[in-house]
Amino acid sequence: MSEQTPPSGTASALRSSAPRMPAARLGVAVVHDLVEAIVKGDVSPGDALPPEEKLAQHFAVSRTVIRESVKRIEEKGLISVAPGRGTIVQPKTMWNILDPVVLAVLLENDSSLGVLDDIAVIRASLEGSMSSATASRRTEEQLAMVTESLLRMEESVEDPEVFPDADLEFHFLVMTLSGNELASSITKILFSRARQSARFVGNQSTDAFHVTLEEHRRVHDAIAAGDPAEAEAAMRAHILDAWQRRRFPTARER
Repeated sequence: MSEQTPPSGTASALRSSAPRMPAARLGVAVVHDLVEAIVKGDVSPGDALPPEEKLAQHFAVSRTVIRESVKRIEEKGLISVAPGRGTIVQPKTMWNILDPVVLAVLLENDSSLGVLDDIAVIRASLEGSMSSATASRRTEEQLAMVTESLLRMEESVEDPEVFPDADLEFHFLVMTLSGNELASSITKILFSRARQSARFVGNQSTDAFHVTLEEHRRVHDAIAAGDPAEAEAAMRAHILDAWQRRRFPTARER
């Protein structure tokens, strides 16, 4: 890594957070904190990270840990090593947003809910398309699986500990049956990460569960009828409407 001096303010931005270094997770913590500094804009695109020695001092770790951590962050698309310029922060358009660490940090700092809003739109599009495919290609045996999944939702609709998992199972089953492995993988990554955010799963109630159940029933019925257009429309509407029911207004929106 180049020893180029970073732009004014870069090192101080990284110094603003106290190091937190569990011995067994040094590299994980370093990666998280550097990714967070970039995501929050403490280090701007085009800026150079502080040199290896300064980062090692800041995080109280060896230069080997820093070197490996920087390599992992480069693999995520957040930085590039430029000969003669140092380790340069890349623009957001270059980031691997589906990387678990990058996505988790984006959600941790999603005060505007813009990331979760975008996830809802992407999920609606991809899951709508997959529901359409499932409706057009499902077998009677596969339909029975979807019906059984809906039944588990019906049986648990009054149980806030069980219903969310039954809901998740229904979505994952419909995606799997679509046969679109790429779209299914992308959506599952987004869904699973978003589900770890309190903002994503908040504002739930058994009344909302009953509305959700009816929306899933419409998806089921369209799949049962072999109606791709209706299955797509029902799933799209469900995902967007369910997110709006859960979405708390941000401070700026109040």
